[in-house]
Amino acid sequence: MCVEAQSAVAPHPSMSSSPRQSALSALASRVATPVAVENGVPATELFGMDVFDDAAQRQRLPKPVYKALRRTIERGEALDASIADAVASAMKEWALENGATHFTHWFQPMTGLTAEKHDAFLVPVGDGSAIAEFSGKELIRGEPDASSFPSGGIRATFEARGYTAWDPTSPAFLRRNGSAATLTIPTAFCSWTGEALDLKTPLLRSAEALDKQARRLLALLGDGDAKRVFPTLGVEQEYFLIDASLWQLRPDLVACGRTLIGSRPPKGQELEDHYFAATPERVMAYMIDCERQLWRLGIPAKTRHNEVAPAQYEMAPIFEPAPVAIDHNMLCMEIMQSTAERHGMKCLLHEKPFAGVNGSGKHNNWSLADDRGNNLLDPGHTPHENLKFMVFLSVVLRAVDTHQDMLRASIAHAGNDHRLGANEAPPAIISVFLGEELESLVRSLIGGTELKGRKQGALELGVTTLPPLPRDTSDRNRTSPFAFTGNKFEFRAVGSSQSCAYPNIVLNSAAADAIDHVATEIEKRLKGKETDRRAVIEAVVRETLKKHERILFNGDGYSSEWQDEAARRGLLNRRDTPSALADFGGKKNAELFERLGVLNRRELESRQHVLLMAYSHRVNVEAHSLANIASTIVLPAAQKAAHAMAQSLSSVRAAAPKAELGELETLLTEVASKANQLKGAADRLAKATAHAHESDGDALKSAEGYRDKVVPAMRDVRGLCDQLEALIGDEHWPLPKYRELLFLK
Repeated sequence: MCVEAQSAVAPHPSMSSSPRQSALSALASRVATPVAVENGVPATELFGMDVFDDAAQRQRLPKPVYKALRRTIERGEALDASIADAVASAMKEWALENGATHFTHWFQPMTGLTAEKHDAFLVPVGDGSAIAEFSGKELIRGEPDASSFPSGGIRATFEARGYTAWDPTSPAFLRRNGSAATLTIPTAFCSWTGEALDLKTPLLRSAEALDKQARRLLALLGDGDAKRVFPTLGVEQEYFLIDASLWQLRPDLVACGRTLIGSRPPKGQELEDHYFAATPERVMAYMIDCERQLWRLGIPAKTRHNEVAPAQYEMAPIFEPAPVAIDHNMLCMEIMQSTAERHGMKCLLHEKPFAGVNGSGKHNNWSLADDRGNNLLDPGHTPHENLKFMVFLSVVLRAVDTHQDMLRASIAHAGNDHRLGANEAPPAIISVFLGEELESLVRSLIGGTELKGRKQGALELGVTTLPPLPRDTSDRNRTSPFAFTGNKFEFRAVGSSQSCAYPNIVLNSAAADAIDHVATEIEKRLKGKETDRRAVIEAVVRETLKKHERILFNGDGYSSEWQDEAARRGLLNRRDTPSALADFGGKKNAELFERLGVLNRRELESRQHVLLMAYSHRVNVEAHSLANIASTIVLPAAQKAAHAMAQSLSSVRAAAPKAELGELETLLTEVASKANQLKGAADRLAKATAHAHESDGDALKSAEGYRDKVVPAMRDVRGLCDQLEALIGDEHWPLPKYRELLFLK
C-alpha cells in the first residue's frame, strides 16, 4: 500500500502546470452531458425503430415472400434465393425512408471484432442524374478482401478473394451517425474455397447440429412436436468508465486497453461501497444514452448498475436466440465505446484494466428452448419429478466434463489470464455448480435412493412492514465457472472484451455430442425390445450422471483445497492461454467438430493458430509499451525527482549543517537505486521481447516464449515502476494515478 496524501482533485499550489494537472483541473468542472430524448417517444415505441424486423417485413414484403423468409428465420429452412430481389427492394425502400445512403455487409472475422465496408445506394445514369439501387445479388453476397483478415493460413496474401453471405436469421438494421444512416446487413464470411473465416458461420453450424440432436432426443422422450430447438443466451456485459482526458495521458491505456503500471491507491474496493451504489450523474447520462440507442436497434437492454470495483459498471439484456444475442452484444460493445467518447469518457472493455480491483467478465447465460416457448433446462415446480429436465441436465454434465478442455480454450485470451481465479472471476478449472438441492437429487439418483422434494419456504425478516420473501432452494456460487442458476447455466469465465461466439460454438457442439451419446444409448436399449421406456431413460440418465459426477463442485473455487481435489479427480487446470490452447486443434476436438459439421480440420487448426498468435501479438504490444513507458516516462521522472531531492538536501545542509538528514538521504538513495534497477529491468524486457519471435513459425512455441520470458520480465518492470510512483513527489509524476482514474468522474 503506497502512501499518498495529496488531494486527488486540486493540484498542489507549488506544482508547475503539467498535462496531468491541466487534465485534473479541467475534470473538476465537468458536467453531465444532457441526453437527447426523441421528442418524448416512449421506450415501447422506440424499441426496434431502426430494425428491419418481423413487423417491417410483414408490412413491406409480398405475402409469399414474407412467409418464405419467416420459415427460414423461425424453422431454419433453407433460404429460397428467388426471394432475394423482393427482400432487397423492400429493405432498400425502408432504409431510404429512414435516411440511409449506404449499405454494408457486417461480419465477424477472427479478430474477435466486427468488420464492414460501405457502398452507396446511389448509381449514376446516362443523363447526369442518379438512382438508388440495391439488388438481391448485393443483398446475398459481398466481396471483402479475405487475405487482410486473420485466416490461420487458409488465405495467403496473394489469395485475396472472400465472400460475405447474408444471414437472414439476424435482422438488418440502421447504424446512425448524426443525420446519416447506413443499412447494416449481418452476414457470414468465408473464403473463395469455401472455408469459414469468421465466428458466425461455425456458430450457426453448431446451432443446427444442436437442433438436430435435441429434437431426436425429445422424440425419444415422447415429445416429437418440436419443430426447432435452439440455444438461448443472455450476456451480462461488465465495463469500466474513466475520463477521456486522463485516458489520453496514459500510453498503456491507449495502446493496450489496460494499465501496465500503477501503484495501489489508498482506497480501492475494500470498503465495498461501489456495488449497487447510486450512479454518478455523468455516468447515468451515458447509460441512458446507450440504452436508447440499443433499444432503437431492438437490443433488449434490461439492467444497469454499479459493479464491485470503483468505476466499474454492468449492462445486462433479456434472453434471445444465441446467434442474435451475440450480434447484439458485439453491437453493444461498439455503441458503449462510441457513446462514451461523446460524453468525454472512455469505456474500457479489457478484462483487467486495473490491478488490485475486480476485473470485468461477460457472464454467458446459456439455455435451450424449443419453438413452442419451452425452456428445456427449466426444472419446473418439482425438479425431482421432471424426467425431461433430468435428461437434459445429464447431457450438460456430460458435455462439460467430456469437453472441459474446449470450454477452457474457448475463453483463453491474454486479458483473461489476468482475471481468472480471483475477485469474483472463476478459476481456470472447469466445474459445474448445481446448488444444494439439485446436487442432492443427482447424488440420490446415482445412489438409487429416494429424495423428497423440499419446499421452497420463505424468509421472515422480522419487520412487520416488510413482506416475507420466497426463498430459492439453492444458493449461488460466484466462484464457479459453470453454474446452474434456476433455468440456465451461467458460464462466468468469459472475458469482457471477448466475443461470445467461441464459448457458444463449444457449448452448442459439446451439448450436441452429449445428446447424441445419450440418445444413442436409449435407442440401443429400446431397439426391438418390449421394455419400460421410462425405466430405460432413467437408467441411462443415472449412468451418465455417475460417469460424470467428478465435474460437480459446490464449494469455494478459490481455495487451495479445491486445486488439490480437482487434481485428484483428474480435472484439467490450464492456468494460461498457451496451455489452454495447446491441444485445441487436437484429434479429439477435430473429430468432434468434423462429425457435427461445425468446423473441418483445416478450419479448426486455423483458429488455434489465430488465437495463439493473437496472444503473442497482444503481449508483444504490451511489452513494447511498457518498456517505452519505463524508459521515456518513469525513468526521467525518477531522475528529475532525484535531482530535486539532491538539490533540496544540499540547500538544507547549507542552511542547517547540524540537521539530521539520514532519512531523506535514504529516500534519495532508494529512488536512485530503484531508477537504476528499472533501467536494467527495462533492458532485459526489451531483450526478452526481441527473442520471443524466435519460434520457427511455431505459434504455440511463440506463445509459450512470451508467457515464460516476456510476461515475467514485464512483471519485474511493473514492480519497480509502482515502487517509484509511491516514492516520487506528486509534482514530478506525469501519469494519472489510480486514485484519479478510478474515482474522478
